Amino acid sequence: MTFKTSKLATMTAAIALSFTSFSSAFAAEGDIVDVAVGAGTFNTLVAAVSAADLVATLQSEGPFTVFAPTDDAFAALPAGTVEGLLLPENKDQLIAVLTYHVISGKVMSTDLQDDMKAATVQGSSVTIDLDNGVMVDGANVVAADIEATNGVIHVIDAVILPQG
Repeated sequence: MTFKTSKLATMTAAIALSFTSFSSAFAAEGDIVDVAVGAGTFNTLVAAVSAADLVATLQSEGPFTVFAPTDDAFAALPAGTVEGLLLPENKDQLIAVLTYHVISGKVMSTDLQDDMKAATVQGSSVTIDLDNGVMVDGANVVAADIEATNGVIHVIDAVILPQG
């Protein structure tokens, strides 16, 4: 058990250091929505948050932790998926997908533990895996600890979907 704890502590420190350079590329002031808009790589996410009427929520006091898929992550979904989710009749499904990417509270990369479960605002839990880098339900965290006035953003390379 000592080995696993030591390995985990070393891996967590390495993760935090490796993401520092990525995080500065996304640095901006403001709330989570402002930071996402300012980054310029979350246009689809911002459009979806707007279509789901979640902008005010993500601009509220929080704090929130958002696992934010990039535009490329949304583009990798099967053709028509994003367009379908953005239809007014699919608003409940869109809200479920988006809130599955959000955790109440501010969870920094140094707080992550291998195989931890984190309850999402949607109601299900995501699983954090530190075995091969940092992954959230199979999506790679490509930048972490991007701070906003009401929480933190961790950039992921895939859209994660609630089970069931």
